[in-house]
Amino acid sequence: MVRLPLTPAEVERGQRLGALLRRARGERSMLLTALDAGVSPETLRKIESGRIATPAFPTIAAIADVLGLSLDAVWSEINKSDEAEFIRPDHTAAERLAS
Repeated sequence: MVRLPLTPAEVERGQRLGALLRRARGERSMLLTALDAGVSPETLRKIESGRIATPAFPTIAAIADVLGLSLDAVWSEINKSDEAEFIRPDHTAAERLAS
């Protein structure tokens, strides 16, 4: 299976996800967070640094649970810039879909 290169938007989302997880983790150690979530510390480090820009959903769900983050909050945070690009107040939903 060939994996396609990530788009710039996917890379940016990965960076926003990493920043969110680092902020939510605060002073808590990366090791304890990873072990409590059932992922390797190396995986958590790569996600937080943006090196894994599109981690598996169960991985993010487990980390978010350990950090007390709702998946809605995670989704909202990592997609902020994407929404600004695609939703403009001067366009109706029909116009956005037609373009």
